[in-house]
Amino acid sequence: MTDLVPCSSVTALTVESAGECQALAPDPSARLTGAFTAIAARMEGLDFVNPALRVEAVGFAPWEAHWLGVMVTPWFVNLMLVPRDTAAWVPLGQGETRRYRFPAGDYDFIGARDATIGDYQMCSLISPPEFADHESARLVAQLVREALFDPANAEQADREPKSTQVSQRQAPVSKRDFLRGRFPSADVSRPPE
Repeated sequence: MTDLVPCSSVTALTVESAGECQALAPDPSARLTGAFTAIAARMEGLDFVNPALRVEAVGFAPWEAHWLGVMVTPWFVNLMLVPRDTAAWVPLGQGETRRYRFPAGDYDFIGARDATIGDYQMCSLISPPEFADHESARLVAQLVREALFDPANAEQADREPKSTQVSQRQAPVSKRDFLRGRFPSADVSRPPE
């Protein structure tokens, strides 16, 4: 049995699963921050870059076999998935998408790869980020991360199963009825008069 260790102190961890020892990747926050800070230096001065923001990895924590968090940069705020259990990670090709289900709903992530980061997947939240200061962007990132796991944030269609009742087709409206304003009722559950 493995003791729980705070994410910030994890450098390398192994888990025994079915007699095999699997390596778990450490918290990617420092690696992500370093890689995107280098990119930010090359993007400085571009119109869509917000100079009030800096690069920060916010709220990265284990989720399923991944690290999940929010990446704040001067040009985007994105949900990010990075491999945690490298044996369970299924990479996406550059630009390919995969849908993940969270309590707040389904979200599409796009595959990407970077020489420093390796494979990762991202879900665009805000681009470009028009925050007045970095603290506001960080707060939004924290709130987004929390809201992702709150089922109350799911759209009604995501929370309720689809109705199995088949709706009846309404008869087409004749030209005469259309011109006289006679339209069939949209409520098909009401019995005919």
